[in-house]
Amino acid sequence: MLPKLLLATNNQAKVREYKHLLQNLPCEMVTLAEQGISTVVAETGQSLEDNARLKAMILANESQIIALADDSGLEVDALGGEPGPLSARYAGEAASDKDRVSYLLARLKDVLWEKRSARFRCIIALVTPDGEVEFCYGERRGFITFEPRGEQGFGYDPVFYLPELGKTMAELYLEVKNQVSHRGQAAREVYQKLEKLTGGKYFRQNSSNDTKEF
Repeated sequence: MLPKLLLATNNQAKVREYKHLLQNLPCEMVTLAEQGISTVVAETGQSLEDNARLKAMILANESQIIALADDSGLEVDALGGEPGPLSARYAGEAASDKDRVSYLLARLKDVLWEKRSARFRCIIALVTPDGEVEFCYGERRGFITFEPRGEQGFGYDPVFYLPELGKTMAELYLEVKNQVSHRGQAAREVYQKLEKLTGGKYFRQNSSNDTKEF
């Protein structure tokens, strides 16, 4: 039986991305619903690291499974780094992705293209049931468009433009997005950090090195 890794999020779009990103890990990825966990952890931290650690620690303790939780944030230079850790609540607690995008664009309505630079950051926290923590980091720079483009992805993806690809994140198929995104970059550290957390015993011996490539 493979060891379990809890994907500690109720965001089904994130679950889908992580199952694709980490598909070669020699473990069984399980969701909160599959473990019968209904706990919702309030993101009360002052940083992305704080929020990711808080979620992973609470849910690792409740499930007694190593938990993976992340916090991702959009930082817009013209807004002094906003929304940052407040990205999911930028337009209010009950706001939808569409509401958040609309609010962000309204804040930037008089900002010229060359001043609309931004970055996506992702912090993944891996926490064992006894409270050991490792972090993985990812970052992607781009620009905020004047209007949404694309139907893929979620959150601020429709307005986050990648100049080198000529597309927003929401115009990329999942396979491409995971190669270039902040979340994909952070996920590439997961195997190494899990090995470190568990002294290597978390993973089954495998004659192939494919498990390290995702």
